[in-house]
Amino acid sequence: MTTMPMPSDHLRLATVDAEDRVRIEIHGDLDYENAYLLQDEVAVRLTGRPGVRHLDIHCAGLGTIDSTGLSVLLMIHRRTTAADVCLRLQDRPANLERLLDITGTLELLTAPPPAGPVVSG
Repeated sequence: MTTMPMPSDHLRLATVDAEDRVRIEIHGDLDYENAYLLQDEVAVRLTGRPGVRHLDIHCAGLGTIDSTGLSVLLMIHRRTTAADVCLRLQDRPANLERLLDITGTLELLTAPPPAGPVVSG
């Protein structure tokens, strides 16, 4: 497990790398001051490990989240979708659920990935 030292005492990320999976635990606030730290950590983990198929972000330790934090989660979703990586926001606290619900992003960020390849035609 890697724990990233953060310039702010309001956020700490703990990362665990497995064969095809990365798990990032959030401890603290995901807001204007430090949400970029999660975005940067995801970028490093996905860029450095092309075999990653699952990104699990554990949110049980999440404190506050503001619009910048939500924006970072949406950017991470775009990045994982483009890289064919399954993103899961796990152990979501009530404040995150409420924010996702109010903003209409709950289903986008929490829906299970498609069961198989999409066939168009």
